Amino acid sequence: MAKPGFTVAHLPGFATIAVGVFVCLYLPIITLVVYSFNGGSSIAVWQEFSFRWYSVAWGNEAVKDATVRSLVIALSASAIATVLATFAALGTTRRAPYRGQTFIYVMINQPLMVPEIVTAVALLIIFASIKVATGYHGLGYLIAAHSAFCIPFAYLPIRARLEGMDTVMETAAADLYASAWQTFRYVTLPLLAPGIAAGAMLAFVISLDDVVITEFVKSGGQDTLPTYMLGQLRRAVTPEVNAISSALLALTVALLTAFFLLTRKRD
Repeated sequence: MAKPGFTVAHLPGFATIAVGVFVCLYLPIITLVVYSFNGGSSIAVWQEFSFRWYSVAWGNEAVKDATVRSLVIALSASAIATVLATFAALGTTRRAPYRGQTFIYVMINQPLMVPEIVTAVALLIIFASIKVATGYHGLGYLIAAHSAFCIPFAYLPIRARLEGMDTVMETAAADLYASAWQTFRYVTLPLLAPGIAAGAMLAFVISLDDVVITEFVKSGGQDTLPTYMLGQLRRAVTPEVNAISSALLALTVALLTAFFLLTRKRD
């Protein structure tokens, strides 16, 4: 019988370290969710099970306004970022290798490598100049900033999907005298749809959760849900923050689950 090969799971202490890592990652999250159902006014002292703070958050007009604003920004930014990321992925995969291709790939993914605070400060300087010149202070700045930041998050799953697609169907369409647009519309786009959907959901989650860029770019009265929660933590901390965080967590988990189902490999 052949000797089994080396596996990291057989190393001494592997199971203990793995359990410790999962405890450190998920115990705070579980605690947050549990204490969101605390009927008392303390975020750390349990009194009784209650949906009180979910009701308080639901009736808070500031929370509703921040939630609607967050959804508008996230939906707009994810749509713009996904369209641009799709064209970028097509331009970097569906053609012969060319000089400077690696540089373009690096530039597309630049927001992933540069600290977010640097991007936020740079956007603040640019948008401040535009605000002075135009007098416009609307949500357009936040949508533009989130779109730029979310492009690489949408680009990666779309590019991965393109690289995993067989070009036989596209070649067959060209052999049957389909134009480039017809091939893209009836062959490439339907096959690419799961990657586009996954990229859009990932961009949506990133935009919805963003704090740093939003905090630097937003004008007065433009709080999103994360920046509203940050402001509440600076003033008075109540379990309402736990309830809002748990609701946001549930939405994020649902979208990431859908992302996983769309991008997993099928036989």
